[in-house]
Amino acid sequence: MKTETNENKNINPADLSFEEALGRLEEIVKGLESGSAPLDKSLELFEEGVGLVRECNKKLDGARQKITMLSANGEITEVKEQENG
Repeated sequence: MKTETNENKNINPADLSFEEALGRLEEIVKGLESGSAPLDKSLELFEEGVGLVRECNKKLDGARQKITMLSANGEITEVKEQENG
């Protein structure tokens, strides 16, 4: 399984779709969980993962804002977050 390529180092997380960023984040997590990467590489992967998490959260926040502004009846309503668990 690949955990990182040279092209991934040059990709700005903001340029990825939510799905692409989440997929890359899943690859990173699997790579880190395997424990096969040396410490320096693990730190690089972790740093990339943090950037991807931040970008995914920005995209989710943007989607929440759109949902808040657009409701089925055209009125502005607030979306309540569901609790996980």
